[in-house]
Amino acid sequence: MIRILTAGESHGPMLSAIIEGIPAGLTVTPSDINVDLQRRQKGFGSGGRMRIEKDRIQIISGVVESTTTGGPISLLLENRDYKNWQNREIVPITTPRPGHADLTGAIKYRYPDLRYCLERASARETAMRVAVGAICKKFLKEFSIVLGGYVTQLGEVTVVNKVACLEERAQIAEKNAVRCPNEGQVEEMHAHIKEIMKAQDTLGGVVEVFAKNIPVGLGTYVQYDRRLDAQIAAAMMSIPAIKGVEFGFAFENARKRGSAVHDEIALHNDQLQVVRKTNRAGGLEGGISNGEPIVVRIAMKPISTVVRGFESVNLATGKREMTTYERSDFCALPRVVPIAEAMLALVIANSLQEKIGGDSMAEMKPRFRDLLSANIKDINLRNEPWKFNY
Repeated sequence: MIRILTAGESHGPMLSAIIEGIPAGLTVTPSDINVDLQRRQKGFGSGGRMRIEKDRIQIISGVVESTTTGGPISLLLENRDYKNWQNREIVPITTPRPGHADLTGAIKYRYPDLRYCLERASARETAMRVAVGAICKKFLKEFSIVLGGYVTQLGEVTVVNKVACLEERAQIAEKNAVRCPNEGQVEEMHAHIKEIMKAQDTLGGVVEVFAKNIPVGLGTYVQYDRRLDAQIAAAMMSIPAIKGVEFGFAFENARKRGSAVHDEIALHNDQLQVVRKTNRAGGLEGGISNGEPIVVRIAMKPISTVVRGFESVNLATGKREMTTYERSDFCALPRVVPIAEAMLALVIANSLQEKIGGDSMAEMKPRFRDLLSANIKDINLRNEPWKFNY
């Protein structure tokens, strides 16, 4: 099983992560990880923090001569902003900001200063998830599984997808700072963010991520917590500011009749391969991957830190007070794409490891090739009556 732990505070000296369960024999270099770390820092509407940080990973264990050993992989990432805070006299935060973990965290942990909450609850921690996710993506690529993502809605701007291919959409999106898969709507998104910045407000939206070439049979319905869609949903909801998850066209489908929703099954490839005519289910049925691309959409709320502030209560004085502004993004939505890809990669990598097992890539690859497919010859139903007895 693949497990991860991250540690570190937003303005502390470093962030760290440990990932366990990656098999031996996988080629991993810092550049494999840095590519996605740089993607996470790219996005129109970002705040000043991204102009300070230049994220570069250090691999300090589990990789020798650019090859995984099978042992835990340890990663370190410097916070360059730490020098701006080191030995600085900190003005306490005593007025909780709505939408943040300030009040809930202080009550739960009995902190003397609300800053303790924001330091760990900060989205800065997701840099380590992206680093871990980059390793999982490299692992999945060895089995021809590819991931990508893009923005489908930014505030009031809804993307009209003119390209059917998911990978092509992702490629188009990476060429612009709002990660829009429709080149004709990039300026519209830029203008919307500029409008919000001028109003000193924030914007959210919807991101879509996908994984292609997934084998049939990842996940299971036999226990609630082993359903692949449940695991993916939990991973996505763990991303700061994410408030909703759907697979395929779930919310749109909820308004339709069943006859217009479900993916009909057909035969392909000389009448042997069982396929679906559509992918409205988003690649999952009964908590199990069905061989179609896994498509997930996540809804991100507008960032909770607003320049003009919100009405709140000073917990030290007991008086009503407006919140004070702490540096933040105006729109972090484009930067969520690589984070969501990382979380999807982590869940799928773990499910694949569970499915085929193995301590090394050399052991896993033959097992992967032997996986049964949605082929009539592989399914081999007996097609005769039987008695339902225990």
